[in-house]
Amino acid sequence: MRFEIMRLDDVNGSAVDSTVVDAASVNRIVQQAAATGQRIYIRPAEDAAS
Repeated sequence: MRFEIMRLDDVNGSAVDSTVVDAASVNRIVQQAAATGQRIYIRPAEDAAS
């Protein structure tokens, strides 16, 4: 399964950028965001085949 991870602006919460990663990478990205205080939003990535 793949997930879209969006980095959020600290002031207004809007998405600054996004990336799609596999499930194995999500934990590492969450840990990095927590260590730096970065705000992120994670959701399942849309299937490219649809």
